Formats: sequence, C-alpha cells, structure tokens
Amino acid sequence: MQEKNVVPTLELLEKIEKEALLELSKISNNEEAESFRIKYLGKNGLLLHLIKGVKYLSEEQKRTIGAKANNLFRSIEEKFKQSPWKKQISQIIKETFDPTLPGFPFPFGSIHPLTKIRNKIRDIFLDMGFSVAYGPEIETSYYNFDALNFQPNHPAKDMQDTFFIKAEEILLRTHTSPVQIRVMLAQKPPIRCIMPGRVYRKEEVSSRSYCLFHQVEGLYVDTDVSFADLKGTLLSFAQQFFDTNTKIKIRPSFFPFTEPSVEIDVECFLCKGNGCSICKQSGWLEILGAGMVHPNVLSNCNIDPNKYTGFAFGMGIERIALLKYGIDDIRLFYENDIRLLKQL
Repeated sequence: MQEKNVVPTLELLEKIEKEALLELSKISNNEEAESFRIKYLGKNGLLLHLIKGVKYLSEEQKRTIGAKANNLFRSIEEKFKQSPWKKQISQIIKETFDPTLPGFPFPFGSIHPLTKIRNKIRDIFLDMGFSVAYGPEIETSYYNFDALNFQPNHPAKDMQDTFFIKAEEILLRTHTSPVQIRVMLAQKPPIRCIMPGRVYRKEEVSSRSYCLFHQVEGLYVDTDVSFADLKGTLLSFAQQFFDTNTKIKIRPSFFPFTEPSVEIDVECFLCKGNGCSICKQSGWLEILGAGMVHPNVLSNCNIDPNKYTGFAFGMGIERIALLKYGIDDIRLFYENDIRLLKQL
C-alpha cells in the first residue's frame, strides 16, 4: 500500500504492524532488507504516509492515533536495525568459512553522523505534531526567490551565490524554503510540517563553508499563531536536543520571508554558558534563523494574511553537527574518512 494521504485508524495501524513484523521475520538477505526499508521506513514509505495522514484527524484523535503512529514508526525502525537476519547471515558465513579465500572486506556500516542529527531533529518535531514534507532540489526562481518575497535585485540572486542551470530561471535550490511554498499552495491551513533536505550555494570551500549542505526548516500556519508559539516551540526543541536545562537567546535579524525575523542562540552545551573555545568564549551558540511568516508570502500562496498567521524557522544540520561533535572542519563530513566515521 503506497498511496498518499493515508488517514490512519487504530485498526489500520494494528494491521500494518502485524504485516510489517511478519515481513521482518522473513528477511534473509540484503535485497529483502532494503525492500522492507523502502516500503515501510523510506521517505515515501507507508509509515511516514500514515504519520502525514494524522493532520486529517480531529484533535482528540491526533492525541491517541497520532502518538501510536509515531511510536509504531520508531518501533519498526528499531526492530529493523536489530533484525535477526543479520545473525543468520553471520551464522552462514561461519559455517561455510573457507580459510583459503581472501578476507571479507566489507564489514557492516553505520549511520552517517549527519543522518543521525537529521533523524533526531525529525523525531523531536514528529513528537510535537509536525509532519514531514519534501521537495525537488532543482527549482525555479519563482519558488526559490520570488514567492518568498525576495526583491528582484536581492544579492542572494547573484550568480556568485546561486548555481543557475538555465539563465536565471532554473537553479539548484539555495534553501529548503521552496518546499514551504509548495506545501502552502497545496494545502489549506492549519499547516504544521518540517522540510529536511540538501541545498546548494556557490561558496568557496573552506573549513567553515561548503558548496552543499543540509537544512531542516519548519512551518506552522493557523489562526492566532503568535511569536510566543515560535519561542515555545524552539525552546522545547533545544531542551530535547541538547539538554533539559538549555536556555535560548533571541536576537533581531532580517529575512525577506519573515517579519519580524530573529536568530536563535542556545546556551553552550559544553561550558554551560561560562565560555569555551567552541562558543568562542561567548557562552552562546547560534543554531537557526526564524520569524513570523511575512504577509506577502501568505498572499503569494493564496492564504489570507488577515485571517492566518504563522512562523517559520530553519537550521543547518552541519552547523549543529559541528557543535555537537566538536569538529572544526565541515569538509570532514564529505570526505568519508573511515577514521572519523568510526569515532562518530
């Protein structure tokens, strides 16, 4: 079952859980394992479609069915990681071992550190009731700039910052904000979702910047959404991701698509605000930008700004990973150095 917008029910969740566990018990090789992962755990998999379908339920149903859908995803994901077929393969290798053959060169791998960070961020916001949306990496200038209230002469549209594929029309997206536009055009409020993905910018490669990186953006649009909702959401995220005692600091900033706009700092999780080399002795770490969705952006998406308000935020996964793991060179995430990957 792969259709989109599947509305979950308790009966459907129980049925899918039984089917998934049965299929999981029959896995006997890598090909079957990958097919199972795509079917149930992939970004277009059945379980994520069920989670997305929670938004069509009543508030009362969201608290029960929504929680069960999220728990089912994590349960199946964990059982898949511990699938007994790995043990069966190991046993087969042991029983058929031939010492005259060359050694087996490919041990089981592990999840990349950037993927670990992304999955943790995703799970926190799924628990808050957010769904997940994805969009194309090759975008038009309209979705990437114009609909987001960028002025025609905005410097971000300069060839120095953007990888244009066709004149100034087709480009590699510079942020995941175009997915916000696509979601708002396709869906009526209330809207509450996150948009993880890879983005590209024409920047000089150095220890602190790279030509591609990963973002997670979030969007919440409904009646009576306030800045207090934004602050509470981001504080809850910071305390779940870093530490329950983590504090946040809000600084004014500017983004074309939000007004007012802010940048969010979190108290350094290493020195607890006392100052260290990671936070450059400031006691604070910048992790994301955010703000209230600009009325022009809502109007561009056929949403009445007099009736609805919303907030948006965006964070770079690499920046958080650098801080989390205490790494001082972003290029290490892309070189696939086995020594680094083993440490993380």
